[in-house]
Amino acid sequence: MQTIGRRLASLVTAAATALVIVAVAIPLFLNPVWVAFEQGRTQATAWTGFDEAQLQAATDSILHDLVIGPPSFDVAVGDEPVLDERERQHMRDVRGVFIGFFAVTLLAGLTVVAVAIGRRKRPAGRLATWRAVRNGAIGLIVGIVVVGGFALVAFDALFETFHRLLFPSGSYSFDPTTERLVQLFPFAFWQESAIALGAVCIVLAAIVAAVAGRRARAVSRAALAARGGAPAGGGTNPEPVR
Repeated sequence: MQTIGRRLASLVTAAATALVIVAVAIPLFLNPVWVAFEQGRTQATAWTGFDEAQLQAATDSILHDLVIGPPSFDVAVGDEPVLDERERQHMRDVRGVFIGFFAVTLLAGLTVVAVAIGRRKRPAGRLATWRAVRNGAIGLIVGIVVVGGFALVAFDALFETFHRLLFPSGSYSFDPTTERLVQLFPFAFWQESAIALGAVCIVLAAIVAAVAGRRARAVSRAALAARGGAPAGGGTNPEPVR
């Protein structure tokens, strides 16, 4: 029973590590600088018919409502609302997904902190925590590479599946010839943003895995030295702490 508990704690720690890395990366792309850069690359002004100032004003308002709120999404250009009610409702749904994701991530992170505190007195516990963190980061890298490989050949299908899982059926399909939401954020915008997000997550995960692996080795060496084994600063690869 105790072994099952330890394995469960390690699994939760690994999953939480992956979630936290993604949660750290996402806000990097919810800022006007990145969005304006990608809108320029995907020709959002041509899609919308807005000039640069109108495009920026509309986009900044939508980002503000998404990140800070309240989620009214009622920005207008001139006297004309940019988004219709169905588009506004979809953005409210998007905000709800973000809030849910970050809430779950916060809860998972707090759980891991509690587990780490509970394990800190025993070298074996500290070692298990660091190894779980490393495994979570490595697992995220593997997952991103697998999903990214699939996206290279079937991004449309992946995009559709993602929306089906998170949003009500029929609430996320918009006509780019008449509806502003997909004109402001064209399909290519999401393709390139997804690639950039995946790349940032991989870099962050690689850093976390390296740091956690180093800490795990340090804990293992220190524990072995305390039991009269190899010196703590030695270059050997000691057996795992049990």
